[in-house]
Amino acid sequence: MRGHSVWFWIGWACAAFFGFIILYQVWIFVHVWWWVDHNPARSAFMEDRLEILQEKNPDAELRHRWVSYQQISPLLKRAVIAAEDSNFTDHEGFDWEAIQRALERNAKKGKVVAGGSTISQQLAKNLFLSSKRTPWRKLEEALITIMLEKMMSKQRIFEIYLNVIEWGNGVFGAEAAARHYYRTSAAGLSAGQAARLAAMIPNPRYYDKARNDRALLRRTNVIARGMRYAQLP
Repeated sequence: MRGHSVWFWIGWACAAFFGFIILYQVWIFVHVWWWVDHNPARSAFMEDRLEILQEKNPDAELRHRWVSYQQISPLLKRAVIAAEDSNFTDHEGFDWEAIQRALERNAKKGKVVAGGSTISQQLAKNLFLSSKRTPWRKLEEALITIMLEKMMSKQRIFEIYLNVIEWGNGVFGAEAAARHYYRTSAAGLSAGQAARLAAMIPNPRYYDKARNDRALLRRTNVIARGMRYAQLP
């Protein structure tokens, strides 16, 4: 009888676990569906960063202001696509060639130096997931990416991305970034300013402090040359 009881509880625990997983996917699905035509107030990553900032200063607040797709300079849009995902308008969430190149670079260097994540994957991670790197997180990121691509237009994905990504210590979104670094609006950015903001995306908190870093300047120049080829959604 004891053996049957143990198996009963194991079965119950497994059912509860998978039930929780299903409910969590439904919760994510509902949020993605809602955000097709409603703007998210904050992302999971923004919540994480605010919690960290408030550990040092309880009065800390994020700098963030949502603006529409039309209120963001096309120059910044081109710069971000050139920097982060040159095939954004062509792929369905995953750029397999970029992933392969990243794997080869990482193998050559013996450490992770490139990720190959698309804009859609980055948005999935920012909206819902913590900053902890786990195999489970990569699987969840893939599932959310598929939901985003199936339910939203490319333009909507890009609009949300530009409004929620981190651009400095407590700075989130294109409008806050433009005002923080250049005292202008996201619509008023010049080509050079747009290229530099796009260059900061991989390590924004560091570049917020090291704005004349040589690697940042080199990357800015590379992005500026590639902006003309970027295809906008």
